Amino acid sequence: MRVFTPDEVASSTESKYLGVLVAAKYTRELNSLPREAMPLGEEKKLTTRSLEALTSGQIEFRLVKRRRREDL
Repeated sequence: MRVFTPDEVASSTESKYLGVLVAAKYTRELNSLPREAMPLGEEKKLTTRSLEALTSGQIEFRLVKRRRREDL
């Protein structure tokens, strides 16, 4: 298991908290894929794979502001 420091996660995002949220969302996306779509030989946990992708810059994301109830 690889350990990711907060500085590693924060280097590719604005903050370490945002990095963890993005990695968690990406992990959920990986988990929803069918098992056949996963590359063979990848024995790593999904959280490790998503944090590796985040710290290496493979994940592109954008922040979307929440709409307020008054705006609906």
